[in-house]
Amino acid sequence: MLFDLFVGKRKNTCMENEIFEQSKIAQIILDSYIQKDGNINIEIPSDITRIILVASGSSYHCARYAADLFGSIAKIEASAVYSSEFLLEETIAHSENILYIFITQSGETTDTTSALEKAKDFGVKTLCITNKEDSTIWNASDYKIACHAGEEKSIAATKSFTSQLLCSTLLVLKFAQNRGIDIYDYLLDLKTIPSFIENTYSLQPKIKHMARFLSKYKNIVVTADGQSYALAKEASLKIKETSYIQTASYILGEFMHGHVAILNNKHSLLIYVLNGNLTYTAIKNLNTIKENYNPPIFLIGNRTNQVKSTYNINIECDKPIIKTFCLAVIIQLLALETALKLHRNVDKPHGLNKVVK
Repeated sequence: MLFDLFVGKRKNTCMENEIFEQSKIAQIILDSYIQKDGNINIEIPSDITRIILVASGSSYHCARYAADLFGSIAKIEASAVYSSEFLLEETIAHSENILYIFITQSGETTDTTSALEKAKDFGVKTLCITNKEDSTIWNASDYKIACHAGEEKSIAATKSFTSQLLCSTLLVLKFAQNRGIDIYDYLLDLKTIPSFIENTYSLQPKIKHMARFLSKYKNIVVTADGQSYALAKEASLKIKETSYIQTASYILGEFMHGHVAILNNKHSLLIYVLNGNLTYTAIKNLNTIKENYNPPIFLIGNRTNQVKSTYNINIECDKPIIKTFCLAVIIQLLALETALKLHRNVDKPHGLNKVVK
């Protein structure tokens, strides 16, 4: 097993164990929902023209990613909102053509279950994506998707996050399929996810070396563009909650509007996450940052000679929808190794608990 090879004699943490379960879980999910005839075995409502995803923490980052996929693949308008913000709204959009999707690992996340109750008061259709069948949100939702990730003991979401990503992707493809969009190539790609995740595990020694450098910094900015922004947000959260390093995430273009001044602080580092190729604008912005502030730049994804980066972690994959899962694992391993370098308790970060009732 790759896990035994790279961990060696180090005492296993739950977080590390759960990171290395993800390839098997991905296979379980694919086997559960993709039928031999190519149909996706997920029940959904018909005539949906707008989707609103509601979640918190890592689940929100999944919702943000899924919202982009709904627009680009299924051609359905979609947006993501934090559960806590949703609860502050006096009224919500409600019609028979709107579907509200609630994402929660435990199925008991307090603000997300309260958001579902609020949505139901307006009579809208609801769907949940959760790791816990027979939970509060499972029983209250009109439609349901089980993540099949098993119990997650570590506070930091790892296997539950990637299982939510995969279930959300399958849900998007189900809507596309019902709208007559050809998803055959997507299904072929998805079936390679377990093997690509396995290949990503082999990067752990290189990630550990990168983490030694990262652990020396007190201020980290994580940026991205487009669909990669959800991963940037997840990277920022993972590093912050496991190592206690101050991190912040930004869309790169927005970061250039004033926020970039944070790089005037000493001990600042910038991480850029991408699951495709750098755009002309991103190259220009990163080079402007390098010229004006000269922070170390960690590039997670495809490297280019047009941007001088200090470190680069990448796995060869030309399918962005698949590479998303590889990058998620890289981010998790980077957070793990950085926190362990700082002697943090990655399974039970001080003051943090799973947000449940």
